[in-house]
This record gives sequence, structure tokens and C-alpha cells, in this order.
Amino acid sequence: MANAVQHFFCTMRYFVYPFLWALVILALCAMPGKDIPHVSWLEVLAFDKWVHAGIFFVLAVLIIRAMKFTWLRVAHFTAALTALSFCIPYGGILEIMQGTMFADRSADLYDFIANSAGAIIGVTLYRKLADRIQFFKSR
Repeated sequence: MANAVQHFFCTMRYFVYPFLWALVILALCAMPGKDIPHVSWLEVLAFDKWVHAGIFFVLAVLIIRAMKFTWLRVAHFTAALTALSFCIPYGGILEIMQGTMFADRSADLYDFIANSAGAIIGVTLYRKLADRIQFFKSR
């Protein structure tokens, strides 16, 4: 029994990265609007939407990596479905919180769409990343 518990905690270390990244996303979304830099030319490029997509891309990739490295060692489809099942609702909940709880923030449907798109792109590109980057290779 003790060996199983030790093995569980040893392999769960891979979930530290997605957990910490989810906290970073929460902190960024909770920042008051007045503390976020406002540059008009970035709005033309829809920079905000690219940031949303990028941070959820990273979250989805980290969740899949964690699931593949742990004792779960799940198939890619299962890991991808789990990542999407976490990322999409998390993005939605954060948008609702921005509209109701966080100072100087507002909910934005397009931010939610960007969050979801980033997660979907992360799930789609995970295998290509795993083939090329050492961080994603099994240990």
C-alpha cells in the first residue's frame, strides 16, 4: 500500500506544470483592467485574442503531457479529450468570473472562443510537438 501511494505522488509531479499554469491564467484574468497595458495598435492585430489562445494552447499541451507521463499513460485521444474537457469549461468560468467578480474586467464571448480555439489547437498539435521537443518525450 505504501509503495502504491509513493508511486502515485511520484507520478503526479507531472501535474504541477498544468496546475501552476492554470493558476497563472487565473491571476492574469483577475488583474484589474487598469493594470493591463493598453496599446491601440495591438488592438488592430487582435493581440488580446492571440494571448488568450496562446495561454490555453499551453494549458492543453501541459495537461496532455502530464496524462501521458503519469501512471495513467492514457491514449492520446483520452488525454486530448480530458484536456479539452478541462480547458473549455475553465475558460468559460474565467470569463464569467471576469464579468461578475473581478474589478475593471468584463466577460467577452470572443475571449472564450479564443480560449477554446487555443486549447483545440494545442490538442491538435501535441503529437507534432512531442516528436520535436525533448520536454514532451517520455522519461
